Amino acid sequence: MATQNLDANPRGIPRSPFVERVEDYVSDAEPADVVLRKFQETISKYKFMEVNMLQRRKVLEEKIPEIEKTIAMVDFLVEKHESNEPVYTDYELNDTLYAKAKVEASGTVYLWLGANVMLEYTFEEAKDLLSSKCETAKTSLRNTLEDLEFLRDQITTMEVNTARVYNWDVKQRRLAREQAAK
Repeated sequence: MATQNLDANPRGIPRSPFVERVEDYVSDAEPADVVLRKFQETISKYKFMEVNMLQRRKVLEEKIPEIEKTIAMVDFLVEKHESNEPVYTDYELNDTLYAKAKVEASGTVYLWLGANVMLEYTFEEAKDLLSSKCETAKTSLRNTLEDLEFLRDQITTMEVNTARVYNWDVKQRRLAREQAAK
């Protein structure tokens, strides 16, 4: 394969080359079957990245609404705290057992951070933290969607390259057979 300076997208996914002249990629040192194998390997790598990006997108699409609901709950608690109203809620004791609860506004909330860690935050700190996490998740989702589009383009390019090299190889073999038959 001819060595080229391949660029990448902003997150480091390499751009696939477009094979304009098959002769630049196929030689006696690297016959068509070797080049085709390399192209198939590259396609496999891109598809693996695509599967990972799809999983990441799914997680982010679930996480963002959850964070937004938590922000809305903090806003609700702030509103109740400012009006000195208690919050009445159903408290889950077990999977199917609930009890009524009266919660006095204390000016703080507890947030699950993950890995069985919960911390107490003031309303303002909680809202800042959640807003920051929400923006980070939205940025990450935008980047993931861009990467998915980029990967689809690269997969298509490599499939076209594979078809071009394969067709060129078939044509060369046909010409060789015709030359041998003469």
